[in-house]
Amino acid sequence: MKLIIVSGRSGSGKSTALHVLEDLGYYCIDNLPIGLLFPLTREAAAKQNAPGRLDKMAVSIDARNLSDELANFEEIYRKLHADNIQVEIIYLDADEQSLLQRFHATRRKHPLSDDQTSLREAISSEKTLLEPLSRLSDLYINTKGLSMYELRDMVKQRVAGRKDQELALLFQSFGFKHGVPLDSDFVFDVRCLPNPYWDTRLRKFTGTDQPVIEFLENEPASRKMISDLTGFLETWIPSFADSNRSYMTISIGCTGGQHRSVYICEQLGRHFREHRTNVQVRHTELPHLQARKEV
Repeated sequence: MKLIIVSGRSGSGKSTALHVLEDLGYYCIDNLPIGLLFPLTREAAAKQNAPGRLDKMAVSIDARNLSDELANFEEIYRKLHADNIQVEIIYLDADEQSLLQRFHATRRKHPLSDDQTSLREAISSEKTLLEPLSRLSDLYINTKGLSMYELRDMVKQRVAGRKDQELALLFQSFGFKHGVPLDSDFVFDVRCLPNPYWDTRLRKFTGTDQPVIEFLENEPASRKMISDLTGFLETWIPSFADSNRSYMTISIGCTGGQHRSVYICEQLGRHFREHRTNVQVRHTELPHLQARKEV
């Protein structure tokens, strides 16, 4: 049996992720009390041979659970594994300012806010309450800047496009001046490469455009960077896969996230697609280029 637990702070996109999983054939339950996880999985296991068996389930768990149950979640998580339940945790989050803006836009009440607790305080305390799930998460998605449709595509590609026991890879470019993505497993800095930005003829292009590609392809340092990163990742990715890692996010950064990091991400994605079936490339500073998987 496969169980996906969706968690994260309120306003981060849990409902959207759960709807995607429902569309993918998972039996979904929103806001499940943690104490009901064992009865639910055991009931589902007892019906494995029945019509309409519940062999793929997804539940969302949030801060509305009792604080002591959240604090003891790691013990429950390990018992589920001991019962031969294949458990994956997807944790969604965003920075505090983004969450504040989302609540102000929708005028929804935060589940932890009241007359004595402000919205900002509720968002902050929610992060602490959910830390046990965040720490154990298999896939961490930072939804800052993602539209609902981009989030749906990302969940669908990274979860549904992954075969059992396969490590799903995401290469994402970013600009250091905008901050390092919080969902990164590896971060590589390529600001040492020649910068196309300083050539006024290339400034308007990005790392997906042929003029910039040709500029960087002609630089020995770019070729060396790609070779070294490819060798490092080919060496160590299998070790992460052998330790039952399901997802890996590799972030490549340059100053603005427009040229060098985009080019390097594209080259790494192209290389690893030759050997793996679930490889996505995402450019965080280029909103018109969504996370995608080459078919």
